[in-house]
Parts: sequence; structure tokens; C-alpha cells
Amino acid sequence: MKNDLRLFYGSCFALISTAFSFAIYAGILPQLGDAFGLTATQLGFITSMWFLGFPISMILGGLFYHAIGPKKIMQFAFFSHTAGILLAIFAGGYTGLLIATLLIGIGNGCTEAACNPMIADSYTGKRMNTLLNRFHMWFPGGIVVGSLSSQLLTYLSFGWQVQMAYILIPTVIYAYLFFGQVFPKPRISGDSAIIDNVKACINPLFIFMVICMAFTAISEFGPSQWTSLILSQSGAPPLVLLALGTGTMAIGRYFGGDLVHKFDQTGVLLGSAVLTLLGIYLYSTQTGAVVYLTAIIYGAGVCYFWPNMIGFIAEKIPKSGALGMSIVGAMGMFSTAIFQPVIGGWIDSANNDLSTSGLTGDALELAVGQTTMTYMLSFPGILIVAFIILYFWQKKITS
Repeated sequence: MKNDLRLFYGSCFALISTAFSFAIYAGILPQLGDAFGLTATQLGFITSMWFLGFPISMILGGLFYHAIGPKKIMQFAFFSHTAGILLAIFAGGYTGLLIATLLIGIGNGCTEAACNPMIADSYTGKRMNTLLNRFHMWFPGGIVVGSLSSQLLTYLSFGWQVQMAYILIPTVIYAYLFFGQVFPKPRISGDSAIIDNVKACINPLFIFMVICMAFTAISEFGPSQWTSLILSQSGAPPLVLLALGTGTMAIGRYFGGDLVHKFDQTGVLLGSAVLTLLGIYLYSTQTGAVVYLTAIIYGAGVCYFWPNMIGFIAEKIPKSGALGMSIVGAMGMFSTAIFQPVIGGWIDSANNDLSTSGLTGDALELAVGQTTMTYMLSFPGILIVAFIILYFWQKKITS
């Protein structure tokens, strides 16, 4: 296999490791709650560590990318993934799970910090957009496999520890694919690279996109991470809905290059925000068979957020380099980390309020889930306004 193919496939399997960890956590949250007597808010803090580790390593990776290169960053990613998984398996309680999840998040962030700029440095134009979308296709693609595997392992009565060990499979594969390979040099290099990156990041357009990233990320990861709890009584298996939605994302991202070429990132992002709003609204109001269609609509909505936010920075603000892409990605994960315990608090609050009104059992769980989804409508709502502004802003720049 050619060196460049091994690097790309290795990047894909590294992102599959990230996806597996996301899907497995989404599947085992109820088991963790039962095993350790944790509230939804405490579970929110555990999942927030997954998202908090991400920006820490992404920012550091972006800062040192030109100095140490993607190879060393991915070696550290392998160490963090492996250590986090093993610590989680043998965690004795809440604190151990917090630390383990933070380590896994750091490994995930290293993957983004190394692989995004490595692909951007290797290709340009339409080819770059195509491969960035296909690279990011493996996040939802990995969630499909991971969530269905979690569903199966739970059905077969395997504990959450076995499911955590399952994440080691793609982790070992990406380490093998990267081993002994020659990594590309950064397109922008030299002692002034970081200074140039920082200067490029200090402009209104970049700052605007960083703010938008905070809302695109939580629009995607908010409903998805809490699938098992807030969609448990929707009339469909929650992890099947997660797999269906992320499967839609994987297919959409595979063909994302052509779509971006036709409508540009700005048009694609605006359309995505509208579909996401519709998907979350349907989740908050519908039950039964229509929920399967809702998963597809929601998946199509959030599909292009992440790769096209990164692609926008790489194409429209290229001098920001690896640091710019890392900052944008880090903001997405940082905002999601902040909102995880908030969402957990929404669930606890809705549960308390609705239980006092007389609701119990399945009816209570359904009402709590739909109420929580209603709160999340604000995220894509804000994005619709922001991307309308961005659309006309870019039109003015290019005219």
C-alpha cells in the first residue's frame, strides 16, 4: 500500500476510534448510572470530560504541529487512547471515570489536530474538500458500527467494560497503519509559521466562525450523546436511531465534495442549520415510526457542519494553518463540554417538574426527553441567523 494511502486510512481508523468512544459512551450511560448510582448531571460531567480533553489537545497540537509534526502527535494519541480505555475498564467509581474519559478525549483531540492539517497540507481545492469530507465521514460511520455493536453487546448481556475494550480494535489498527510511514511536511513552515497563524486568526471572519462552531458542535453532539436517555421512549430503539442518523451523515459526507463545490461552504452550512432545526423539532414532538424519518432528517442536517467549518477555515483563511483549524475544532468540543452537564441538568429538572405533575413511568421518560429536545432548538435557531449573515458577508467579499 502506498504511503499516502496508509496515512489517509490510518487517519480514518483513528477517527473511527474517536467515533467508537462516542457511541459506546452514548450506549453505556444508563449502565454507568446504575452501576455507580450516578445522577444525569454527574453523567453529564463524565461525558463533558470527553469533550474537554478534545480542545486541550487540539490547541496544543495546533501550536506544536509545525515543530513536532503529525507523527509525534499521533503517537501521543495512541498512548492517550490506550491508557484512557484501560483506566475506564478498571475504574472504581466516579473520579476514575472522569480521568479516563478525559484521557480518551485528549487522544481524540490529537487525532483532529494531526490529521486535519495533514490532509489539508497534502491536497488543495476540490480534492482537499472531498478528502476532508471523506475523512470526517468515518466519525458518523464509526458511530453506526459502534452504536449497533453497543446495542448488540448490551442485548447479549455484556457489561460496559467489554464495550469499552471494543474501542481498542480501531486503535491498534491505526497504530499499525501509521507505523514506519513518512508524514508530509506542513505547507507553512519555519520559525514564523506560528506568528503567521496567529495573525491570520485575529480577524473578524475567523472570530465569527469560532463562535458559530460553538453552536454547530452542540447541535450535533447534544442530542446524539444523550440518545439513550432522552429518546428511550420515543417508540424506536435509541441506538438504532443514532445509527440511522449517523449512517445518513456518513453517506452525505462521502458525497460532500461535490455539494460544497456547487453551493460553497456558506450555502451548505445554512441549509444544514435549517434541516437540523427541523430534525430536533420533530424529535421533540413525534413518536413511533416517524421518529426513524426524523433520525434521517436530523442526520442530514448535522452532516456537513464539522467538515465544512474546518474546510471553510482551510480554504477561506489558509494562513491560519493547523492552528486555525485546531482552534475552531477546539471551540466546538469546548462548548460541547460546557453544555453536557447543562443538558444533564435540564433532564434532572424536567424529571422533577414533570413527576410532580403526576407523570410516571414511560410517560414521564417520554415527556422528559421531548422537553429536553425543545430546549435544544435554540442551537440551530441561532445558527440560521448566523449563517444568513455569513452568506451575505461572503457574497460581498467575493463580488
